[in-house]
Amino acid sequence: MRISRLIEVLPLLLLSCCLAAAQTAAHSPAVVQPAVTSADSPEITQFQKIEDTWADAVNQRDQYALELVLSPLFVDVSASGDVSTRNQQLALMITGDDKILHLEQKVITVRMLGDVAVANGTYVLHRKAGSTPVDEKGVFTHVYERARGGWMCINSQRTRIPEDTSAKTKKQPGPETPFHIPLFGKGEK
Repeated sequence: MRISRLIEVLPLLLLSCCLAAAQTAAHSPAVVQPAVTSADSPEITQFQKIEDTWADAVNQRDQYALELVLSPLFVDVSASGDVSTRNQQLALMITGDDKILHLEQKVITVRMLGDVAVANGTYVLHRKAGSTPVDEKGVFTHVYERARGGWMCINSQRTRIPEDTSAKTKKQPGPETPFHIPLFGKGEK
């Protein structure tokens, strides 16, 4: 009698467990994290080509090549905090006095978010500051959108990496300790 009762209850128990598991799976959608691509990925290669086209357009002062990379909605925030649009960038390239301007960019990571991609990397900008040549090194974040069968940059943010001046102005160690704790002085014991 007990076995027949167990056989009757077991299918109901299994059915209720399956239904409970299906309901919890239906109510908790899977969270998809955007993948950061590796150094060998095709996305890195693809966006490095776009960055190379951008740098070549700046280096050769090629307005038309730069127009193919920058979206009409493009906004640039320079390392000094200046904000400019695509048209301002193109006008600056055409009328710019800086003839030694040279740009190098290297893509480090790319995150693909559907029709939007975020590329991060490093850059070196050789330019004039007044009358002296300057090398500005830093990092960039470029946001691209898929447009006309390709990718166009809609936003650029650059951050300068400060030069390491500690090697140039090395302080000689003195009798004073560099660390001071208040209320604990070199007074009498």
